[in-house]
Amino acid sequence: QVQLVESGGGLVQAGASLRLTCTASGRTSGMGWFRWVLGKDREVVAAMSRSGSNTYYADSTKGRFTISRDTAKNTFYLQMNSLKPEDPALYYCAGDRSFSNDYVETSLSRYVYWGPGTQVTVSS
Repeated sequence: QVQLVESGGGLVQAGASLRLTCTASGRTSGMGWFRWVLGKDREVVAAMSRSGSNTYYADSTKGRFTISRDTAKNTFYLQMNSLKPEDPALYYCAGDRSFSNDYVETSLSRYVYWGPGTQVTVSS
């Protein structure tokens, strides 16, 4: 069982940046960042294949967010730039158990390891 813990959330002004960190207790396969707002479904923000060679970004975050990983440290990051008033949410990192090196999983149901989440708030 791999445990994940997010950190780096907080309150920032619109246009500012934040970097979220996800620390894993062990190795995972593909990784993803999701966010959830009360009244809405949890949505994928960004995801990365096990090899790190392929990434996916939601249309709402493309060009502003960057997902990355430090395999040696079992750590994953989400760099969020140009934060907008619509970005506030509880952000989660998640890991899957894919055997594919290059496939990027975007389906929430395929992720088996989840962190407790970190809150991001953006003031306008």
